[in-house]
Amino acid sequence: MVLGKVKSFTVSYDCLNDSNVPVFSSGDSVSGRVILEVTGEIRVKSLKIHAKGLAKVRWTESRNAGSNTAYTQNYTEEVEYLNHRHILIGHERDEDNFEECLTTIQSGRHEYAFSFELPQTPLATSFEGKHGNVRYWVKAELHRPWFLPMKVKKEFTVFEHIDINTPLLLAPQAGTKDKTLCCWFCTSGPISLSAKIERKGYTPGETIQIFAEIENCSSRIVVPKAALYQTQTFFAKGKMKEVKQLVANLRGESLSSGKTETWNGKMLKIPPVSPSILDCSIIRVEYSLMVYVDIPGAMNLSLNLPLVIGTIPLHPFGSRTSSVSSQCSMTVSWLSLPDRPEAPPSYSEIISEEHQHNRLELPTVRDEFEGPLLAYIQEFRYLPPPLYSEIDPNPERVRGTEERRPGTCPSR
Repeated sequence: MVLGKVKSFTVSYDCLNDSNVPVFSSGDSVSGRVILEVTGEIRVKSLKIHAKGLAKVRWTESRNAGSNTAYTQNYTEEVEYLNHRHILIGHERDEDNFEECLTTIQSGRHEYAFSFELPQTPLATSFEGKHGNVRYWVKAELHRPWFLPMKVKKEFTVFEHIDINTPLLLAPQAGTKDKTLCCWFCTSGPISLSAKIERKGYTPGETIQIFAEIENCSSRIVVPKAALYQTQTFFAKGKMKEVKQLVANLRGESLSSGKTETWNGKMLKIPPVSPSILDCSIIRVEYSLMVYVDIPGAMNLSLNLPLVIGTIPLHPFGSRTSSVSSQCSMTVSWLSLPDRPEAPPSYSEIISEEHQHNRLELPTVRDEFEGPLLAYIQEFRYLPPPLYSEIDPNPERVRGTEERRPGTCPSR
């Protein structure tokens, strides 16, 4: 008897959206097929699937134990969100007379359907970070007598909706700061900064309108700037690891002594990025808008305005609920951000040196899909934002700069 051969062994999902991308949310039904194509006749002991969802964190730190000794400390942590097993062919255990328990599969293409429910409890959004990730997948295993098991695994994307149409995320964010520069026994006038944005919640593809006023009563030339940062925080064994990454930025015109500048809705576009992750116990992804004044030879004057990147965009008719099937076409392209050629000049003065070197490394991105409401989606990979630049892509037509006589400060 000539034994047949397995020509192909794959897993395919029944997608809920027109873009044919497997994206799901908590409570959804995940369905698909295990596709087996054989040439000739084969005998099978079992065909099983195992659906798994894990948040996993891992990093290492080197420590000195003396003048001549050192060791490496590993920090790892896991949180399980999904664990489902199902047998498509065969039995849970091998019987004594295993010959009678074998299933004969004829030559050709065969499809075996599977389906399972995601937990109703909140799940962590799929994510790939510097020191951790959140992944969901289905693994199929084909067991045959006298052969090693064949295994195939395919990931699918899970995300938790964040509706920005809530009172907390629709609230304006604002702040005011000033700074007086000192040089030995001489004190110059203050530099003041006030900034405001319309709300706390945004979705990728939207534009943040920044309203700010900068007054320079010092003797130095300063430059107003704004930058959007992503902060990844990882937790394991009571320790914390943080990575801060530049997402987008802009810069204003240089301000000499005695001048003021007003931003009347200066625009900073949010590139495709991961939604905020706020409910996972070992991984957090947060965003902030930093509006700051770059001061040569001194610490920058900066304001941090916290942001939440959501999945359900702003609409004029109040908050709504939506299933993943209706929202998938508006889902963002996300995951971590790639390395930047450089960070803003003031970056080293704002955060620790460790943060500067904790840059993110990402795999190459594949084809991009664009849907309504300026949202983006692609299969489990995000499109990285454009390369770092301090050139404002949306210069204002009318500047709020007021010329003053040297040595005088504009009134507030």
